[in-house]
Amino acid sequence: MAGDRVEIVDYDPTWPAMFSAEAERLRTVLAGEDIDAIEHFGSTAVPGLAAKPVIDILVAVPALEEARGAFPARLVNLDYVFWREDPRPGRLYFVKGMPPFGEKRTHHLHICERPGKLWSQLGFRDHLRAHPEDAERYAALKRDLAARYADDREAYTEAKGDFIGAIMARIGARRDADS
Repeated sequence: MAGDRVEIVDYDPTWPAMFSAEAERLRTVLAGEDIDAIEHFGSTAVPGLAAKPVIDILVAVPALEEARGAFPARLVNLDYVFWREDPRPGRLYFVKGMPPFGEKRTHHLHICERPGKLWSQLGFRDHLRAHPEDAERYAALKRDLAARYADDREAYTEAKGDFIGAIMARIGARRDADS
């Protein structure tokens, strides 16, 4: 679908403010729900990193099943669409702006319990923030993959796996050495 192609753009310095504004809207619409944390993650959370212009938001909840019962009806008020058939267990996934519900994706909302695989990705984000040479290599890889897989988001995401895995292994090795 033309409005949902993989597109990598130069870093936009407004992305952190976009996250902050959306996090505040989420806190308002989910007021009274049990939320442990809201984090900006993914490439738009790394200053200077080229990325898909989609703000990734990670929300920690103490009980995913409770969130499953309450969040979808409340998040529709912020124009999020819930992906009920998400094949990845352990999270609730919402998209804002995805065709045909909008012109193009603007936000991905991932809701899960901590600790977990998605929360470990904050280590990847933090590594890229601290190591610009790895961020540059990652940006080049993403641009190449976006050119190859412009119409296949799943293939694009899967093809980044080896790079991400190598960084995560280095992070784990450093943590083990620091222990």
